Amino acid sequence: MDIKKLLKPKKVAVIGASEKEGFGGDTCRNIIRYMKPGDYYFINPKRDQVQGVRCYPSISDLPEPVELLVIATPMSTVEGFLREGAEKGVRGAVVFASGYGEVGTEEGTEAENQLKSLCQELDIALMGPNCAGYANYVDMIYPYAFISNERDRKGAVGVVSQSGQLVLSMMEAASIRFSYAISSGNGKITTIEDYLDFLVDDEDTQVIALYMEGSKQPSKLASVLKKAALKHKPIVVLKTGRSEKGQALAASHTGSLSGSDKVFDALFDKFGVLRVDDLEELISTAQALAVLKKLPESSGFSSISLSGGETGICADLGQIIGLTYPDFSEKTVKALEAILPGYATVNNPLDSTASLSYDIDKFASVCEAVMKDPSVGIVSIGYTLLEEISDNAIYYISEALGRVMKEEWAKPCLMLPFAENTRNSDYVKKLESIGVPVLPTSLYALKIIKHILDFSCYKPEDHNLEVAVLTNPALRESDCNTRSALTESESKKMIQRYGIDCGIFEVARSREEAGELFSRLNLRKAVAKVDSPDILHKSDVGCVILGLKSPEEAMEAYDTILENAAKHFEHPDIRGVQICNMADKGTEVILGVNNDPQFGPCVLVGLGGVFVEIFKDTSMALAPVSKAEADNMIRSLKSFRILDGYRGTPKGDIDALSDAIVLISEMAAERADDLAELDINPVFVYEKGICAVDALYIKQ
Repeated sequence: MDIKKLLKPKKVAVIGASEKEGFGGDTCRNIIRYMKPGDYYFINPKRDQVQGVRCYPSISDLPEPVELLVIATPMSTVEGFLREGAEKGVRGAVVFASGYGEVGTEEGTEAENQLKSLCQELDIALMGPNCAGYANYVDMIYPYAFISNERDRKGAVGVVSQSGQLVLSMMEAASIRFSYAISSGNGKITTIEDYLDFLVDDEDTQVIALYMEGSKQPSKLASVLKKAALKHKPIVVLKTGRSEKGQALAASHTGSLSGSDKVFDALFDKFGVLRVDDLEELISTAQALAVLKKLPESSGFSSISLSGGETGICADLGQIIGLTYPDFSEKTVKALEAILPGYATVNNPLDSTASLSYDIDKFASVCEAVMKDPSVGIVSIGYTLLEEISDNAIYYISEALGRVMKEEWAKPCLMLPFAENTRNSDYVKKLESIGVPVLPTSLYALKIIKHILDFSCYKPEDHNLEVAVLTNPALRESDCNTRSALTESESKKMIQRYGIDCGIFEVARSREEAGELFSRLNLRKAVAKVDSPDILHKSDVGCVILGLKSPEEAMEAYDTILENAAKHFEHPDIRGVQICNMADKGTEVILGVNNDPQFGPCVLVGLGGVFVEIFKDTSMALAPVSKAEADNMIRSLKSFRILDGYRGTPKGDIDALSDAIVLISEMAAERADDLAELDINPVFVYEKGICAVDALYIKQ
């Protein structure tokens, strides 16, 4: 299938052309309004003309071949029209009809599968079914079924959405302009991943804005995101599904801490995709990235506002959102003090005072001084732009910015309003023409600036851009009840093979062997644990005994553990009792893996021991991970300060811990079709080295 025949056709025909309101009639209205006569044809055997345009009885009666059919007729007619069109060279189709897989019935699913098979047979790239169509603003192709106000929407943001209504809402927003606006509908034939792939390669699309509910092609999605990362093309995503209701029952801590939505966060982090929380944030982030002529080269932020109140708002929200306001250099401070009135105080964020906004030269000089500060990477100008201009300050500010933004030293700059008003469209265009986006109000604005900085700081070379998507599709549907656990000793041996230090341990099959192992392993202090695939949480049932100091105590522990196991379990599978050295206490960390049914194994790190479920302070990444990713996972933990020597405590070996994360991620990727879950909890982190003292490996 050639997606260009769908999205960039030379000629279009609408089947079901109509005068009435609705998909057929409204698509015709859009086509007449936006497309050139001669680039489209209307088909309706019952009409000679529709909306003043000649109508043809059938595809076969058209005067020339077309590449795209827009089918605005009932579901029962679709397959016949596709076959007729294919005979005439049609290789793209938009199908509005509903009643397919979206209705959730067996008949609807079967109809959709038949439609998919037919499109594969006919080599037709089909949008839908149950979609609203698309608008191609690059070539002005407009097979789109929703009417919106007429305005200039041509720009550089490519939109793909699994919701047709959200596409319409974006098109109604005056603040965004598009290369393509695509309502993918059911998206089972030409998929959301196919549209993304097209837009990543499209030179007219600078930024991609995506609304998604999920992915049916995880491997292709990962491949497309990797391509975008390597091209450094921004993708901004609004994804629903943060609820934990869809999480599968998990046997380990790791499984309970990593739901499917968190896996998407890990996917987006790996490839530098920006995730937003609502439609306004999606629209404004995408448009801002499209307007900026360059990206920040450092993460320092400075806001310039006209009052102390506005400056205070920026200071507070910036800290909440995670922006960094670096102190100005001494050179910058002196330059600003020479420009600002005597009652002004030079700080970052900066209150420039309102008087400067009426002086082009001075305002430009303030911007220059701030932008030339080596610690500043991006700047915002605080100003509430009204629809009806009542304050002449915008004349002077925009003139000053026009002068500044032409300079080689100019840094990315955005306008930040403090109250929501309809923006003056002339000044929005004027500012955007010099590369200055006008953002929504301050809370949104500062989040958008944080997104821009995050994207500009992303380096694909710091990430392992592979994803260990499951190769066996059956495993994606596997039942948790069919999984089986290894014993602790088997689990430790597994991770030892990949380079993880687990101390000294062996399994005793009798009380005498327990005592003999204590002596043979030359243990000063030992731990005894039941070795069973049926008893996963051993300490809860008295099957772990600490602090053994002699062979006799090891033998007594052996007996006690078997007695306790018999009290709590009926016929457990007990392979023996593990005798191991009692490791010195260190900072407790959990390492884990949860194998997502779509995107494969995810590796997790967090505060370990009994605190893992209380604080849930964890970080997760898709396996395999690079050393830089592993290091970032550790440093992103709220508890990182404990590992880093908080208040005089010894610093943990962060390097050894990050090495372990890399090794576990590589093991997980290699064993993706075998490993369901893995808990290594706790891992003791020392000043030098680490030791895994417990492990649970669960097989698919």
